Amino acid sequence: MTNTRFKLILPLTLLLAAFWLAGNIASAQQSTSGPPTGSATPTPTPPIDEEPDVVKVETESVNVLFTAQDKNRRLILGLKPEDIRIYENGQLQQISGFARQVDLPLSLAILIDTSLSQERTLPEEKAAAISFLESVVRPSKDEVSIISFTGESTLEQGMTNNMTRLRRAVDRVVFVPPSSYIGGGVVANGGGIPGTPPISGDNQRSAASTALWDAIWVTADEVLGPAPEKTRRAIILLSDGDDTYSRKKLDEAVQAALKAEAIIYSIGIGDNYQYRVNEGALKKLSENTGGRAYFPRDETELRQAFKQIQDEMRSQYLISYEPSNQVLDGSYRKIEIQLANAEMAKQKIRLTHRQGYFAKAAGKK
Repeated sequence: MTNTRFKLILPLTLLLAAFWLAGNIASAQQSTSGPPTGSATPTPTPPIDEEPDVVKVETESVNVLFTAQDKNRRLILGLKPEDIRIYENGQLQQISGFARQVDLPLSLAILIDTSLSQERTLPEEKAAAISFLESVVRPSKDEVSIISFTGESTLEQGMTNNMTRLRRAVDRVVFVPPSSYIGGGVVANGGGIPGTPPISGDNQRSAASTALWDAIWVTADEVLGPAPEKTRRAIILLSDGDDTYSRKKLDEAVQAALKAEAIIYSIGIGDNYQYRVNEGALKKLSENTGGRAYFPRDETELRQAFKQIQDEMRSQYLISYEPSNQVLDGSYRKIEIQLANAEMAKQKIRLTHRQGYFAKAAGKK
């Protein structure tokens, strides 16, 4: 009897469990398929608030172009990342990028001195400049501006890749003597001293003077500063390096170039009869920004200087690092690149690069 009861109860229990399970499955399917017509819309899940304590840190990557030359000034083209090390304010930095740059777009400014010291040499300078542009500028990638200056700077041609416009701009660069100019570098009312401006008249004083530091400052700030990112920026300066009229100082001109990340290549040219070249000033301009100064003695050497500038711009290395000091305080940071390769160090290989940069200030991009 007992066995029979258990035999009947067990199947009945299994049957009831099956009905209960089926009902739960149906209920789940109904809730999954959405509410029936006419039912209340469910309250949406409220958005999740972001963590209030998350702090976003802006980092600044520093890019430095440099060239390597042996003692005979021949370019070294086979450097590797392990051959060098880079320091910022004396602290070794971790290199994040290293490449030889041969195809980077160029943003160039040709800055031509048209003061009294250039009266005899200006035609050769213009011919060499046009030859340089014709051999360097790639219309699909590069852009150039032409600026002339005496006591004031004149934008002859804004940034363009049109060679016809560039040739015309260089052709327009001429020596315009002040009204009191007698000839041979002598200005009336100036005591017969070459290059001395007249006593009265700001326009005449400006025309007979040379504001070199002002010209570099305005070129770096207003012409190259707005140039596109990821371009190689350079000023090619043709002058005797003598400044007689600037409101800015030499160091301010260098700082403006550094802020614009522009290299200055100086070609020191003066009138062999009356004007000497200020080699010290031109070297300081160039070496502090990572460029070089050239002092050609004739037209052949002038063209060679342009050729060497062309070769250097096509044979530079680009090194990148994220500085260990990430404070955005606008301060000046000194850069030094050294050879880590002992054999290369014995060969007296010279590394040329800008000597520092200005960090970004907080809130500025």
